Amino acid sequence: MRSALLLLLWLAAALPAAHAADWLTWRKVGEATLTWGPFDVYRSQLSTPNGRYTGLQQDQALLITYQRSIRRDELVDATREQWQAQGILDSEPNSAEWLRRLQGIWPDVNQGSQLAFVVNNGQGQFWYRAPTARSAFTPLGPPQSATFSERFLAIWLGPRTQYPELRLQLLGGKP
Repeated sequence: MRSALLLLLWLAAALPAAHAADWLTWRKVGEATLTWGPFDVYRSQLSTPNGRYTGLQQDQALLITYQRSIRRDELVDATREQWQAQGILDSEPNSAEWLRRLQGIWPDVNQGSQLAFVVNNGQGQFWYRAPTARSAFTPLGPPQSATFSERFLAIWLGPRTQYPELRLQLLGGKP
């Protein structure tokens, strides 16, 4: 009985890492670096199971590697600003709740921190790896709805993005 319980605990702990490993093997669509003045803010990479992008609804992983420290509050504020610029705050009744949820699950990030958002079978999941971690990514918060996932990825990949050159590069084009 005790062995069975230990095995179940081990499987429960290993399951998130196994799901992370799935998207880590996906093929790169494109990559881009966000700069602000002379400073690199983050490097980003978009991956899909087959290396081709067909739209916001498909399975995909957006991986962001931060090049500087940013507080959680600043990350949430930047998300709010992007959703405001795209009209999502005004048109999406759940946006205020989504921002509160992000405030509760996102960490402060440092140079080298990695934050990923992975959509798999219609649900999104945030993953995090600290800059000093040599281990697997760990999930942040619960799975996210398809609607949230589309609105979140629209910041980078939607047609109304405030970063059209970044979008072009993430989708595999040249600036």
